[in-house]
Amino acid sequence: MVKDSRHASGPASEERTSIRAIAAFSGGLDSTLAATLVHRTGIGVLLLHVKHLWSGGREAEERLRAAADRVGLPLRIVDASVDHLDVVRHPKHGYGAGVNPCVDCHIFMLKIAKRLMEEEGAHFVVTGEVLGQRPKSQHYKALLEVAEESGLGSRLVRPLSANLLPDTLPVERGWLRREDLLSIQGRGRDAQQALAERLGIRDYPQPAGGCLLTERVYATRVRDAFAHVGKDNVGAEEFELLGVGRHFRLSEDFKVIVGRDEGENAALTRLAGGRVRMEPVEVMGPTVLVEGLPSVDDLALVAALASRYCDHAGRDPIQWRVLRSGSETLLDAVPLDPADPRIAGWRLGG
Repeated sequence: MVKDSRHASGPASEERTSIRAIAAFSGGLDSTLAATLVHRTGIGVLLLHVKHLWSGGREAEERLRAAADRVGLPLRIVDASVDHLDVVRHPKHGYGAGVNPCVDCHIFMLKIAKRLMEEEGAHFVVTGEVLGQRPKSQHYKALLEVAEESGLGSRLVRPLSANLLPDTLPVERGWLRREDLLSIQGRGRDAQQALAERLGIRDYPQPAGGCLLTERVYATRVRDAFAHVGKDNVGAEEFELLGVGRHFRLSEDFKVIVGRDEGENAALTRLAGGRVRMEPVEVMGPTVLVEGLPSVDDLALVAALASRYCDHAGRDPIQWRVLRSGSETLLDAVPLDPADPRIAGWRLGG
């Protein structure tokens, strides 16, 4: 299910041209530079951001809109969160170091860009990709493969590295000139920063940690979920839950999630669904979810593990409220010794 929302920015007197482009836009430096370079040739540019589960929430969207305002270009946000999940579950081109299907993600997003190009009567699509910047998705062969499989072919332009790649339709038609395009490659940022200075682009975010799907801890949890509940049973809420709290696989039958702070405790309560939920009664401590089919003895072990994370000195028993299938019971447990070697073995991702 794909939804879109429109956000127009820039002066009302913005020049109307016969040639128009759709520019994939993350709000980062590379996509900003690519869109700006093309726009400065006199071509009309519409920014496109494809929203998915890992692209950030409301604050990220506000930053994105502010970035579009700074470059004075209209922005379209397309919400493809639901459709994107299948790309993560079943990537044709496989995963990177984590569970990041980068090639498939680029193809997916560029198919949306192609559709928007056709709907808007635009002529080509622009991205901020740089040859050699990402080992999984931005080497020479992958860039050509993405262009072909997205259906854009020679209508896909990467202005920052275009002079290192085959000619595209806009160059062949004279809409863009080679001298308007660049030959940047590799993972360094000096060339982009120098270009930003020359173009007067100074307020841009520094490179961050990247997509959550590339992170080792999160990837370990995703693989565990795929193995125990099946890829097609991991939906949007399950993917969100995998990013919250400490996760422990105590057996093949059940998993435990332990909140780390007040915000995570609230998130676990919101995402509990049909899972067993546990809370300490008289001490400060984590909200706990148990996923799977735990026995009564299993829940006693869970309570002992979770008690280790309560604000409680010593090894006196801690009482837990256990909420399961609409019923509530109480359970006392002595905290596990923090040095118990089983804890490290249970923990998913670290």
